[in-house]
Amino acid sequence: MPGQPMRPDEEKMWAIGAHLGALVLGFVAPLVVWLVFKDRSAFLNRHGKEALNFQISLMIYLAVSFVLWLIIIGIVITFGLLIAAVIFMVLATIKAANFEDYRYPATIRFIK
Repeated sequence: MPGQPMRPDEEKMWAIGAHLGALVLGFVAPLVVWLVFKDRSAFLNRHGKEALNFQISLMIYLAVSFVLWLIIIGIVITFGLLIAAVIFMVLATIKAANFEDYRYPATIRFIK
């Protein structure tokens, strides 16, 4: 059951929250944005899914890198992943602020 359509400024704010909120809340921020607003805004449905898929993929990549800490290379991979993740989230935020779609690289699309 779709709710009342959202104003563009609300869509922008929540899309930005889906991407940057992950810096503080991990996958929870995009999950909440997507679940709450997916039926009210096609824009938020796309951004919420994309941010959530990225956060889930990032958790998997980080888990693998932590296992690789045993052979030292995992330390480098972990920090590289974290730096890349922040850069990608900032790029996604800029795109959301301009009402453009963004596809995170190297993301497994769990939610289609």
